[in-house]
Amino acid sequence: MRYRTLTDCITDLEQHGHLVRIANPVHPDLEMAEIHRRVFASGGPAIFYERVVGSPFPAVSNLFGTMDRARFIFRKTLPSIQRLMEIQTDPSKILSSPHRYAGALKTAWQMLPKKVGAGAVLAKTTSIDRLPAIRCWPEDGGAFILLPQVCTEDPDRPHIMHTNIGMYRIQLTGGEYVKNREIGLHYQIRRDIEAHHAAAIEGKQPLRVSIFVGGPPAHTLAAIMPLPEGMPEAAFAGGLAGRRFRYTRHAGHIVSADADFCITGTIVPYETKPEGQFGDHLGYYSLKHPFPFIKVKNVFHRPGAVWPFTVVGRPPQEDSVFGKLIHEITAPMVPKAIPGLCAVNAVDAAGVHPLLLAQGHERFVPYEKRKPAELLKISNAILGFGAMSLAKYLFLAAYEDNPGLDVEDIPRFFAHILARADWKRDLHFRTRTTIDTLDYSGQKLNSGSKVVCAVAGPQIRRLAENPPEAINLPPGFSGPSMAMPGVMIMGAAPFSSHEAIRLEMEKISPYLAPLCSGNKQIPLVVLADDPEFTANSLDNFLWVTFTRSDPAADIHGINGRTINKHWGCEGPLVIDARLKPWHTPVLEADKTITARVDEMAKKGGCLHGII
Repeated sequence: MRYRTLTDCITDLEQHGHLVRIANPVHPDLEMAEIHRRVFASGGPAIFYERVVGSPFPAVSNLFGTMDRARFIFRKTLPSIQRLMEIQTDPSKILSSPHRYAGALKTAWQMLPKKVGAGAVLAKTTSIDRLPAIRCWPEDGGAFILLPQVCTEDPDRPHIMHTNIGMYRIQLTGGEYVKNREIGLHYQIRRDIEAHHAAAIEGKQPLRVSIFVGGPPAHTLAAIMPLPEGMPEAAFAGGLAGRRFRYTRHAGHIVSADADFCITGTIVPYETKPEGQFGDHLGYYSLKHPFPFIKVKNVFHRPGAVWPFTVVGRPPQEDSVFGKLIHEITAPMVPKAIPGLCAVNAVDAAGVHPLLLAQGHERFVPYEKRKPAELLKISNAILGFGAMSLAKYLFLAAYEDNPGLDVEDIPRFFAHILARADWKRDLHFRTRTTIDTLDYSGQKLNSGSKVVCAVAGPQIRRLAENPPEAINLPPGFSGPSMAMPGVMIMGAAPFSSHEAIRLEMEKISPYLAPLCSGNKQIPLVVLADDPEFTANSLDNFLWVTFTRSDPAADIHGINGRTINKHWGCEGPLVIDARLKPWHTPVLEADKTITARVDEMAKKGGCLHGII
């Protein structure tokens, strides 16, 4: 089905058993978010909140809560978009399979935005304080828009085809914002809105901003798509919706005619206010920092408008489904975008940006024993490409060593890497560089380091599946336990300083050195505050290890040394994944709210049988 509005989608989901209604009044402060998290965790339906306390508008969440439902929503258009991506990778496919790609021309037509005289979204007006004030985590600094489509135009080339529609954080309440007149705008490093904002600053002019909420689900997904250069999100939204993106203008602002809500305003050059804090997708709070803000002009809405939202937090969450759907759509483009790259997995359980697993060709100097060479070229391209440039850890395997290796099979991929890694040769650091704005493992905002582990060649060790039977650890260390073959988790005293860890490494080196010798080896050791929790599941290992470490500062190794500025070690490699004093708090739900939702799950409650 091709949806003209969000209400079309809600009706379709309800008719097919994919949506449940909550008729009881629900509170937007923490309660709706807790309901959403619990229903998502249970694999439950989309949720329609008929009565939101403090707002005249109903709300809906968990629309994309399962891959089956996401595919259902786009069942009529997803295949055509995927085929269009296939054509972009190899146009000759049209000639070899004309029937398969017969609809490509129609999809291309649907990707042309259409200007209309007016839109239902402009029918009514309201104010910021009447919108559902959804706050997700107890220490959040206010209410936020949680599925915004933030639209800006290039000030030097104003046109719908020179727009960016991105999903940037919008703070509605709290902080120092003037009520109903100002709202916060947080965009992270390496976002397309930066170019428009920079151009406005250079021209000493305000930047017009339009924030769309709701509308066809394709518009929401388009706002987070990593699109090829030159393709505006409005174009992709039309192709995925199976209906051209309809827009109009109001007082110079672009307005999505089919949105449920539209907030218009301007960003004044150079002006900032504190934004945050906010419970984010890495599973921690991002703190309060100065960011631009929007001076609100109008808040429009269509008759019968519905407020869609999601909740972010430690993965998996609903945005994990977005990531999987995006991967399905863009997978054919990977080899074309970066020659030599076969596949890549931004690991959701590790917070997406901290950890990339990739496979590429190693064809340089084929007459010699295979070693990482072409892989290093590919790694540079990956770390310079789009959002992948925010990765901290990149593990890159040679396709020729195992063509059947799947980057989505994380335990097998790690086993492949660890069985071949030569820690003296295969680690390549980038220091004092940029990382994800939301990642606080570095000691300054947007700042940290990266490491590439590029592995090619035959297996050099067998991996131990169990910790050594006799390992007498020095005082201050505990465990050990295995997270997976070749990966041992050890408890350690709370982190005090980087100087202290150097002394700790000297103390523990004699105990760890034997792990990289013998019949079965342990090439990777992780230091954790809670080793039992860290080793308890694959997701825990990935989350703790790669969100709580800054590679250049927190990677150590037994018998390490630097030769010609290249650092390596004999092994094992040690990652210090303990919490550091500058790390931000872990997200935890309010127990009172949790108990309230527990009551809803009991017999007679509105969530009975759902969670």
